[in-house]
Amino acid sequence: MRKTYILNYRFPDHLSLKTLFSTMLMVLSLAVFAQQPGKTITGRVTDEANAPLPGVTVKVKGTNNGASTSENGNYSIRVNSNEDVLTFTMLGMVPQEMTIGSKLIINVTLVTDSKSLKDVVVIGYGTSNKKDLTGSVTSVKAEEFNQGVLVSPAQLLQGKVAGLNVTKSGDPNAKPSTILRGPSTLREGAAQEPFYVIDGVPGASIDLLAPSDIENIDILKDASSTAIYGSRAANGVIMVTTKKSKNGQSRLSYSGYAAVEEVSKKYEMLSAPELRQYLADNKQILNPADDDGSDTNWQQMLERKGYSQNHNLSYGGSGQSADYGASVNYLTNEGILKNTSLKRTVVRGYINQKFFSDRLKLNFTITNSNSSSSDIYQQQALSNMLFYLPTVSPFNTDGTYKENYTRIGSGTRNPLSIVDNNAIDNLNNKTLINGLASVDILNGLKFTASVSAQRDQNVLSAYLNSQSGLARGVNGQARKNTVLNKNEVLEGYFNYDRTFGMHSMKLLAGYSWQEDRSNDGFGITTQNFSNDELGYNNLFLSNPTALSQLPFDDIAISTLRLISFYGRAQYNFDEKYLFQASLRKDGSSAFGRNSRWGYFPAVSAGWRIINEDFMQEVPVVSDLKLRAGYGVSGNSFGFNAFSALLIYGTLSGSNKFLNNGIISNAIGPVRNENPDLKWESTATTNIGLDFGLFKDRITGSVDYYIKKTSDLIYERYEVSTTQFFLPTIPANVGKIKNTGIELSLNALVIKTEDFSWRTSPNIAHNKNVVETLSDDFYKIASIPTAQLGGKGQSFLSSQVVMPGQPLGTFNLWNYAGKNAAGVSTYYNANGEVIATQPLTTDQKIAGNAQPKLIYGWNNTFNYKNWDLNFLVRGVLGNKIMNATKASLNNPSDAKVQNIPKFTLGESFNDVNGYLISDRFLESGSYLRLDNATLGYSIRPKTQSIKAIRLYLTASNLFVITKYTGIDPEINIGGLTPGIDNNNFYPKTRTISFGINASF
Repeated sequence: MRKTYILNYRFPDHLSLKTLFSTMLMVLSLAVFAQQPGKTITGRVTDEANAPLPGVTVKVKGTNNGASTSENGNYSIRVNSNEDVLTFTMLGMVPQEMTIGSKLIINVTLVTDSKSLKDVVVIGYGTSNKKDLTGSVTSVKAEEFNQGVLVSPAQLLQGKVAGLNVTKSGDPNAKPSTILRGPSTLREGAAQEPFYVIDGVPGASIDLLAPSDIENIDILKDASSTAIYGSRAANGVIMVTTKKSKNGQSRLSYSGYAAVEEVSKKYEMLSAPELRQYLADNKQILNPADDDGSDTNWQQMLERKGYSQNHNLSYGGSGQSADYGASVNYLTNEGILKNTSLKRTVVRGYINQKFFSDRLKLNFTITNSNSSSSDIYQQQALSNMLFYLPTVSPFNTDGTYKENYTRIGSGTRNPLSIVDNNAIDNLNNKTLINGLASVDILNGLKFTASVSAQRDQNVLSAYLNSQSGLARGVNGQARKNTVLNKNEVLEGYFNYDRTFGMHSMKLLAGYSWQEDRSNDGFGITTQNFSNDELGYNNLFLSNPTALSQLPFDDIAISTLRLISFYGRAQYNFDEKYLFQASLRKDGSSAFGRNSRWGYFPAVSAGWRIINEDFMQEVPVVSDLKLRAGYGVSGNSFGFNAFSALLIYGTLSGSNKFLNNGIISNAIGPVRNENPDLKWESTATTNIGLDFGLFKDRITGSVDYYIKKTSDLIYERYEVSTTQFFLPTIPANVGKIKNTGIELSLNALVIKTEDFSWRTSPNIAHNKNVVETLSDDFYKIASIPTAQLGGKGQSFLSSQVVMPGQPLGTFNLWNYAGKNAAGVSTYYNANGEVIATQPLTTDQKIAGNAQPKLIYGWNNTFNYKNWDLNFLVRGVLGNKIMNATKASLNNPSDAKVQNIPKFTLGESFNDVNGYLISDRFLESGSYLRLDNATLGYSIRPKTQSIKAIRLYLTASNLFVITKYTGIDPEINIGGLTPGIDNNNFYPKTRTISFGINASF
């Protein structure tokens, strides 16, 4: 039987319910306080500009007790005692510790950890700490980029990287030439340029990016670093990383500048009175049709001040599971020649999203660059600007352009008419879409899949109107050319990173598929329009009278595929001994059926000497690492899907024939098949030393390399027509060797509370030599190049490619001075002095265009809110062929073309003065104050404005050189480097004022 017990208790009369409740509340409070001893600390975390820092981890040192800052940078954390220490940490910021003491509110300012940011280097398919690198890699951060009017991101690196030579003319539409560690191919264009990788997308166009959107650039120099990109990496790899939002922050920033450019140097040509006097002194007169009493300065007529502006607006944000951003950049750059200009708009957006406790990360990025450029027929305009007689006015009395088509000589066309009556417009639209997914499969094991698509549409439109002297009697001539290039890349790779005690290991394995579809388009030229109003628009309104007046451009569409397998292993023992090995297997449809696949191995090692026990006895040395590596990379640029095949096409010279009464194109073999054609291979040995002194107040590196390129491709090896259709064939035969040494330093010379001075010099020496051009089957003694033309010299080559000599070797007539009659004389092959034009057999080797030294010296000064930066750069030991000066020096033709003031010292009887000889081979050495920037930063104590910086930049302030041409910075890339031949767009001097603002 269940019993029920009832507890019946009566409170004492003197204890009320209110008293009891109060007592229980007090006991409960004491119990809670007993469980949570200590006190609560609150505060705010900001950066150097007093902006709040969300996402900062705040912890009690030695415990798991932690918190993080809110969007306003505020935090709250409970501590046990006054002896507790709070730690404040955030990626990219210098950690800070604060002892509690008696404080209840602790505010902290974190500063950017520039050293830790600089220690992260982007390598192929991953990143690495700089101290763990075993190859030759140089990093340039955004704050180190060049300032000024930059039309290509490659200009950001001018003078900053040892062994990298970037040259750019004043032409806003010309791409800079970029050569790393010397030329190593006989081919032009992209075949000599480094390979670009943007945010992991291989082969992306560098012109897609606005300089303001770039965070840092890493330059992989030696094959142990570049071989992971196989057949495209022989000229080095440039890894570009764009800006992303920092964790927990939202940002809005604006940067912009306005600039004015002017010609820094002009040719000193004779004025009309000076020319008339020179002719009178030599008992000569002008043709009456060539002297209307005018005094026209044609350089002044064509040149102008160029105005430029650039605006970049970017926005971004980051939270716990996503970050995003967008930017837009607008650039206008007027050339200093009339009717030359560039306009470009770049739009970029990205989003990164994390899922499943950050194990899955998705990224989507889209970038679009839209450029519109206007140009002139530079080869004709620039030469006529100098040669055309100053004694003629630009216009007739009726307003038409004055021309004398019967005049002979070099200056036969009115240069102003060339500029005004001939238009070249180019529209270019590039789009890059990239998607990426990475999955953390297991601890240390990650898989990444990437897909990208790049689209490059180019439309060229030209119109030579009815007044054009370049298309006489055709009532206007129009040309349209449109080409679409597509690039698709699919990659998947595994990364495995683990540390076991003193052992650290990183493994990579991946697969890549790429398809390039090129030259999808056509081009056509037509003529005979009823008027000039529509220009190159509506070509159907033309009225060509013959089929030959409708020529089509030779554009062949092609599809090329590249399939690759690659792997890499990195091993680190005890932070002292480093090893790396990689292998890539590339298969390309561009090459012969017997040579479709190639292997590109690399191995390297490093010894971190600084971590050895005996280095503790050398406190002055703060870092010391020895590196050595060997690898093989390839060069497959400049080839299409038909490079190794037997190609049929339209023959030159007789491209039409009558076929049963119908006019047809003549078809026949235009290229022989070579089933063994393959990529050029470059094997590089690199030995380097990285060092730091005085707690890294001085850091630097020195590298010595030997770069040997074999299987050089030359298009015109002679073969027997009994075995082949045509007498020439492309083949892999030659060898080129580059040997060099590079030195880079970075020193914090002075560092006080208010003032600092950092200096960064670099210098590089490279020796280039062609080792051979022949083998047992294909034989060739030399390759003549650089046919510069000129009166009676169209057959003449001024450079030669030959074994034992570097690329750019000049082969010239040998000047012997002037005879008693004032006529230029030359040495013939027998050493005799002759006063007539020499023969080609009289030419001799006379120097080369390769510089012995390339150097840059960057300096940055900071005083409180002021900063000053300047860059000096230059080259030493190279030669330039001043063919412009040679062609201008023609005193006996002064009746039909203008001459420079230099020629006033020449005899009018000198009928040989214009001949291209070693007389006009000049030193190309120069020292240029390339860039100087003075800035002032404002950091308001407000949350809405992070920082504002105003700056003034001057570019190309002065140049010290013995070169007598316009400027010694001549393109030293390509097969014919170091040539100044009438088409050199004048160098400019630029002053710009800009602002950078962060909100």
